[in-house]
Parts: sequence; structure tokens; C-alpha cells
Amino acid sequence: MDHNAPPLNPLPPIVWVLALPLIAMEVVLGLESAGLIGGAQAMGWRQDAVQRFGFSPELMRAMIEAGQYPLEAMARLVTYPLVHGDFTHTLFVVVILLALGKMVGEIFRWWAVLVVYLGATVAGALAYTAMPWATGALIGGYPADYGLIGAFTYVLWMRKAATGGNQLAAFQLIGVLMGFQLLFGVVFGGGWVWVAELAGFAAGFALSFAVSPGGVDRIMGRLRQR
Repeated sequence: MDHNAPPLNPLPPIVWVLALPLIAMEVVLGLESAGLIGGAQAMGWRQDAVQRFGFSPELMRAMIEAGQYPLEAMARLVTYPLVHGDFTHTLFVVVILLALGKMVGEIFRWWAVLVVYLGATVAGALAYTAMPWATGALIGGYPADYGLIGAFTYVLWMRKAATGGNQLAAFQLIGVLMGFQLLFGVVFGGGWVWVAELAGFAAGFALSFAVSPGGVDRIMGRLRQR
């Protein structure tokens, strides 16, 4: 038994860089909800955070129609994962981020994890915008988490290819997760957020072809063969 081993498995630094802002935001909003900070004038901080950081598909559609893209509004494409509906929402997002971030971050370089995370975040918001019936604000880090699931699926997919295994088996995790999401949406009226999550997964998987170790060389090699 190694008595010098850390009590928790160390995480790649980039994972903490992504997770700590989510944790800090929830701590502040949780303390405010409990009445421990801010006083009476602080009531409604979570709603204010949604208004400030949440992504509005209606606003994005209006921007596209007008051909105007103010920086503050465009920033919402990547800021909406900062705020969640409640503590439980944040907890699940952070747990998935830490778990998948560790697995992907031990294989991908730090900047590749960041590209996958942000790329999935943006893809989720744009897919949500493409649903004309989606009107509610998009918040929370699930689309970004699903991007990491996409990257992890890519890793499994490549391993299956290298060992001659069934590559479709790599998609079992996303299949189970999306099945639960669709069931949840039907039973509890979860809306169309699952579209953003699925887009996040697709973006994470696709980006991994380029940002994974040796990814660009692999793509260029295939292009030369054609």
C-alpha cells in the first residue's frame, strides 16, 4: 500500500480550470438562496445570472435576421454553462465533467480538451437555435459534458479499430444516455435541451479527429491517400 499516494486521483489542471468557475458560481448562488450573503437586495441572483449568462435562442435568431452580432450577446454562446437551475443540476454536471475530463485529459493535450469543451458548448447553442420551437433560455454544462463524452467515445472507437473489435460498441454510453434523456423529456417535459446535448456529443466526437494526439497527421494522411 502506497501511503504517499494522494487521497483522490489527480485531475489534469485543465479540468479544474473548467470546473472551478461552475463550482464557484453555484456556491455564491447557493449561499444567496440560503440567505447567508447579499441580504434582501440579493434575492433573485440566480435569475439575474440566467439573464446575464444564459443563451437565448430567440435573441440569436433575431441577431441572425438582422445581421448584427454584438459581442455581449455572442459571449452567451460560451457562458451559459456557468449557471444552472439548482444545486442538483450543478452537481451532476460537475461530476460528469470531472470524471470524463479526467479520462479524456489523460489522453488529449490540455488545449484539445478546451477545444472539445468550448466547441461542444457552441454547437449545442447553435443546434438549440435551429429548433424554431425552442424558446426557453439554455443554461447548464450538459452540452459541454456531452462533448467530452463524444471525445471519450472517439477514444473507445479508435481502440476498437486498433484491436479489431466492434466499433459500434463504443457508442453504447451515448445510446444509453440519450435514451434516458428522451424518456425524461417525454415523461417530465424536459423540452428540447436534448438537441443541444446531442449536438455537443457530435461536436466532441468530430473535433477529436483533429485535436486528438496525431489527429491532424492522421487526417492529412487520409487526404493524401485520396
